[in-house]
Amino acid sequence: MPIGLLTLYIVLPGCSSLKEKRSRLKPLIARLHKEFNISVAEIDHLDVWDQSIIACAQVSNNKQHTQRVLQRIITWLDTNWPDIELVDEQIELI
Repeated sequence: MPIGLLTLYIVLPGCSSLKEKRSRLKPLIARLHKEFNISVAEIDHLDVWDQSIIACAQVSNNKQHTQRVLQRIITWLDTNWPDIELVDEQIELI
């Protein structure tokens, strides 16, 4: 039973308050969950206005499937969320 973890370090350009940050992250997190059927949470930089670290996790019975889904998330973010700058990503399979 492979578990996949994708950690995304993102920057939110022009974000000037925590309220604005939350209003931009909440739809992203909900959409990731709905689109890819994964667990998603903001895990770090909670009090930083323009940065966030988001973790996406998936449990599957196929390691290659898990790898493909997590890789698709990175591509999907670049295509569908141009107002978010993806600085770094890391995929771990356990």
